[in-house]
Amino acid sequence: MINLLPSQEKEILRQEEEYKLVLILGILFFIFLICLILILLSIKIYFSGQLNVQEIILSQKEESFKKSRSQDLEEKILLFNQTFSELSSYYSERLSMVEISEKISQNLPYGVHLTNFNFDSETRQISLSGFSPSREILLEFKENLGKEENFQEIYFSPSSWVKPADIDFTATLRIKTNYEK
Repeated sequence: MINLLPSQEKEILRQEEEYKLVLILGILFFIFLICLILILLSIKIYFSGQLNVQEIILSQKEESFKKSRSQDLEEKILLFNQTFSELSSYYSERLSMVEISEKISQNLPYGVHLTNFNFDSETRQISLSGFSPSREILLEFKENLGKEENFQEIYFSPSSWVKPADIDFTATLRIKTNYEK
């Protein structure tokens, strides 16, 4: 094909083609930039959503950890309270041998001597044996023990009452517990 256009027209056509080419390339570059911005924006939105999800999961795990620690602490406190309660109960029901021997010695009339003193902590029973100068003094000892509120089931063997003087006696009595009062 023969081009019969003058060179000025040819130049204008060539400039128009270059302009169209630059315009098309500019539009394509602009579309590429818009797509790139949209892709980066969507990535940012995705990662911010994931970050929020992870923050929520972290806060829930922190709360569950705090709850489990507080529950463990509560269980330990309850266990210690129960142990202290049991210890308190044990010591309140525990019999002091010093107190028991003091009460028995306070109730001994003049002239009565104990020769044997046995205490069974399981049955809370005391076995006594001793000497009394007379039956009246031994009876006074029995009455004194009967007046004591911590002693019950006071028993003197029948052989203790046979002789009127110089009596070797044996007796048993039981200690009341706190819940028997």
